[in-house]
Amino acid sequence: MGISKKKKLTRQMGLHALTATGVCSMLGASINVVPFMIHRNVPGIGPYVLLAFAFAAIPTILAALAYSILASAMPRAGGSYIYASRGLNPYLGFVASFSQWFGLSIVIGVIAYITVPFIRDVTINLGFDTLSQLLEIGWIRVILALTLIWFFVWINIKGVKSYENILLPMMFLMFGLGAIVIIAGFSYDTNDFLLALKLKEDRSFEIISKIDFDWRVFLSASALLFSSFIGFDSIAQAGGEAKNPTKLIPKAILLAILGVGCFYFLFAAAVYNAVPWSFVASESIQNDITAPGLLSYLLPSGLGVAILIGAAIALINDLPAMLLSVSRLMFAWAKDGIFPSSISKIHPKNNTPYMALLIAGIIASISVLGSHFAGDFFLGIDIMVTSMMVNFLLMCVTLIFINKVNPQLAKYIVVIKNRNLQLVIGWLGIITLTAFLSIHLYKDLTAETDAWYFHSTSIWMIVMVLASLVFLYKWRKLSKSNSNLSEKFLKLPEE
Repeated sequence: MGISKKKKLTRQMGLHALTATGVCSMLGASINVVPFMIHRNVPGIGPYVLLAFAFAAIPTILAALAYSILASAMPRAGGSYIYASRGLNPYLGFVASFSQWFGLSIVIGVIAYITVPFIRDVTINLGFDTLSQLLEIGWIRVILALTLIWFFVWINIKGVKSYENILLPMMFLMFGLGAIVIIAGFSYDTNDFLLALKLKEDRSFEIISKIDFDWRVFLSASALLFSSFIGFDSIAQAGGEAKNPTKLIPKAILLAILGVGCFYFLFAAAVYNAVPWSFVASESIQNDITAPGLLSYLLPSGLGVAILIGAAIALINDLPAMLLSVSRLMFAWAKDGIFPSSISKIHPKNNTPYMALLIAGIIASISVLGSHFAGDFFLGIDIMVTSMMVNFLLMCVTLIFINKVNPQLAKYIVVIKNRNLQLVIGWLGIITLTAFLSIHLYKDLTAETDAWYFHSTSIWMIVMVLASLVFLYKWRKLSKSNSNLSEKFLKLPEE
């Protein structure tokens, strides 16, 4: 396949496609699994899940504002890498984006792997017993997860139009089916649930009405629920393909985070309105639970299948958007010479970074195998949370220092131009994200595990050391061939 070096990314993505990229990166396991399985990971959170959910949104909104401000001045592929490398420091820019890339690459595999049980549950509810039994087999689950990943790698390589044509309809379907959960959850109450539990399983359950509020537990839960809001940053990675990027990227980021935040809260509130939190907590200790599974006690089989399909679509929808995100980060590194230049190759017909997408598929495939052998998807989510907190923290630091480090680029900011307000956003973001990161790391490092490599912080630190070695090696090579390397990294890369 002949590749022309003159080919470049083309600006074809409008507001709908950009917003859908953020929405579909955010919705998935976060909405259907994490708010309910959190009782296993953070025992004692009890009835305060929704409050922790709302509290977790605070640092995310601040980070989103920092992203929006920086995106308006630096509309290029590779979002967070470009922002920090040009507005703060090339090394920190690479570390921030590598942290993000590593976390998201892991989660792509995790999501593909946990999608299969949702598909299995759909087949069970439709009465396809033989098929559902096949989906319980480990190697079949792995093959299906890998198939999902490589299908969406292919969709991404085909180009922006193919990406939009599959992402937008699935997003609207996901919202429509998710609305069933919201309506159903607020249509029933806990008494209805207890009656249904007795009728279907001949079980009685004693509701626990209240437990004492514990700030340590609450903050730990908030730090984990922070993962529910991660994904809007995918919009920034598409900076090289957005139409009118200085206006549309910030607008898409804010639309995605506000829209998804409201939907998240309504969704989780609806489930907890119908299902007692104490039942959710009890079941999460013994089994893997989901929103569709909890509401299946109350809903007729047809609606139960519909919300299961909606959950599966929400998970699957994460994959194309996240693959776009991680591939554009690698593309940006390659354009700057931090990664091999071959990774920045553009498809001659589709104008997509096909080499970066292929490598993203390989890394995600390794994550599928890791999820299978580790046996606990929360390890992958913990790694992502650590990675993204570090990334968001450095975006806020960049916002504080960009005027000093790169005043020329700072002049191009068109979103929230008031410098005092920028500083307020940046410092509040730094304070809240540092607090969340400290809590998350402490919880992980003090947790009892079977082996050291089940601590997400240990894995993350090893990867960061490797990233530092890669950067230092490439920086030395670049310095030998470019005497004005520091000046180069004060300018945006060519489109």
